[in-house]
Amino acid sequence: MQPISEQESSRNCDDHVWADVSPLLSAACTHLNDGELIHGDNFNLFAAMSALEIMDPKMDSGMVSAFYSIDEAIESGFAPVPISSDTSVNVESIIDIMDHLLVCEATWHTGHSLAQTVFSCLYVLRPERTSSDPLLHSYCRVVRATCRAVVSLVSEARTNEEEDLLTMTYGLPFSGDEDAKGLSLLNAVEETICRQLRACKATSSKRKSLKELEPLQTNPHLEESFCKALLCRLRFRKHFLHILNCMKRPQGRGFELARKHIVSCLSELDSVLESAEFLSLDLVKNGENEIDERTTASGRYPIGFDPTLNKRLSAPTPPRDIKLLSWKKALDYYVKLLHNLDQICALSMEPDLDFVLQFVIQFQKSRPDLVSRAHLQLLLVQDGKLYGRDTFFDIFARAVALDVTKDHVLQKNEYILQLSQLMINLLKILCANTPWQRRKLGKILNDWSIFNVQMGINVSQAMQQDKSRTSKNGDKSLLILNQIHGWLEEQINWVALRFLILGFELELYSPSEFCMVYWYMYITLCKLAERARVRVLIVVSTEERKAKKNKNYHRNMAREDRISLWVLLLQCQTCLAQGLTVMLSALRNQGMCLKSEGPFNTESEKFTQHFELLQKASLPEYDAYESFTKSTSHTRLDYLPVQEYFRNAQKIARDIKVGFAKDPDKLAEVRGLEQVAEHNIVAVNLISQDSSLKVSFEFTHHPYFATAVVRRS
Repeated sequence: MQPISEQESSRNCDDHVWADVSPLLSAACTHLNDGELIHGDNFNLFAAMSALEIMDPKMDSGMVSAFYSIDEAIESGFAPVPISSDTSVNVESIIDIMDHLLVCEATWHTGHSLAQTVFSCLYVLRPERTSSDPLLHSYCRVVRATCRAVVSLVSEARTNEEEDLLTMTYGLPFSGDEDAKGLSLLNAVEETICRQLRACKATSSKRKSLKELEPLQTNPHLEESFCKALLCRLRFRKHFLHILNCMKRPQGRGFELARKHIVSCLSELDSVLESAEFLSLDLVKNGENEIDERTTASGRYPIGFDPTLNKRLSAPTPPRDIKLLSWKKALDYYVKLLHNLDQICALSMEPDLDFVLQFVIQFQKSRPDLVSRAHLQLLLVQDGKLYGRDTFFDIFARAVALDVTKDHVLQKNEYILQLSQLMINLLKILCANTPWQRRKLGKILNDWSIFNVQMGINVSQAMQQDKSRTSKNGDKSLLILNQIHGWLEEQINWVALRFLILGFELELYSPSEFCMVYWYMYITLCKLAERARVRVLIVVSTEERKAKKNKNYHRNMAREDRISLWVLLLQCQTCLAQGLTVMLSALRNQGMCLKSEGPFNTESEKFTQHFELLQKASLPEYDAYESFTKSTSHTRLDYLPVQEYFRNAQKIARDIKVGFAKDPDKLAEVRGLEQVAEHNIVAVNLISQDSSLKVSFEFTHHPYFATAVVRRS
């Protein structure tokens, strides 16, 4: 596009007449039905979907820019080097830059572009300009190295497909091996400031030997506080980069060292927060002690930052103003990130798929950010193996207690290879954010179901044909495949259950739809518990057989107990789902609860909307909606043993609490299930006695099993 001169621009403006189109739009809206769009001959649906959303900082590029180019900003003195001839002002300004960069980096992690956040700093864009200031120079280089490590991590994990963290750099000066020198430079600067801090604390006799040290600023009474404020920021930056580098080592070899750096990072963040009291003295004196909005500890806006600096350097980058996190929220973000990374580093890396799946689910409950989830994914899946060391064939065999580690032929079996890839995809999906995870789980269910049918048919046919043969090796291989096929059905139902549960976490179900959801959960839990019980019998019998053959063989009782507890937990959840289904359907039939009918969608349409992906995967194999309506259309509270379902759930929960005594997360969940059952028993009693009571459902005790709340109208 050619630039337009000012005269041409004014002439074009004079030739146009502006008109108010509000009446036209209002008239069009009154004649449009739901779902209809206005379109012209040159503006179709595709154009409408591709249109920019005006004033959205991620869609609309805007036109406001303080500088035409980076060079113009430098020439105008926007980011001077040195920052000031006054050493006191220079140190304070550098601390402000450090704080604001930390805020920018956290904001980038939460969804905005590098160009508008970290690289809105001219000192980071052109670090060579700061070579005369070792403190600022080393810090900026380590910031660049940290950003590059995060981009490499997220890109390798490929978890940003549906995420907001932008890994694209759009031509920013992002690469460069010279940034590897940043840590050594930072260490040298840290040592200098440490010596200065020791000089501040030294006695007068020792202070004479340290006279050659140049103070950071002119006021000797503030020297120690400034030294501490700088040191905690430099050390946090150093330890955080070490964490990223250590956690990237294969098979978790750097986790022990990473945990030590995490402890150091958390300690330095505490010191950073404490330094705010000293740095914000001017604000306190002026009565402006507001920490919620400021992006630096001092409350001053730093020198050298402009989010529009990269507008012409990278055209796709949206330069409209964005809302940065506050300095306090940025610190909170890093504290949470570090705790999540510590959870990953503390993982025992046990080659047990049940343990791995439960860990991932528990880990996701804290709503971890993308960086920690990317680390978890890369740990779980490396080179097509679990933790980069255990083949998935070994994992499948362990799940059904088979000792087939030396069976190299079976490891290359077509079905084993396909199942391994399905499991890799599942683990990657479970490490994604919750909405993306649910969508993908619904879609892969069809793949799992098709593979399950194919494997079942072919293995059954092969076993029928093999009956006439005498090859023992063939019999053993087919038996192993048959047992793995049974375990596969259990995993399919586990994925289906996870799909349904995520609907509660995402608040996709309205109260009027709870009945159909719990009915589907009941069907899924029944199948899952059935397959899990079969696996328990196989594992126990296999372990007993091995113990008889080899007297020195020690059974893995802890693992057997864990699987047995898992089955009992499923039975408890099954009873609760059944009880809630009957309770809700009875309330609906007796007019005490809303039906899932509405002005826009029938109950059948809502059923299809929620469970279409499950029905495509033949879960269950029969007509689900027809079965749902038949089983719930005639239920009533007065003649169905609703309380028995809740009492059974309560009894099982009480029995398994002892087994989960060493697992605080599972123990808390079991207690929640027990409370749901207990409160619902009371609610059913009250409703049976007085039908005029108002009933609502809340998730006060458990995240996806509702508790009935009874109130008088």
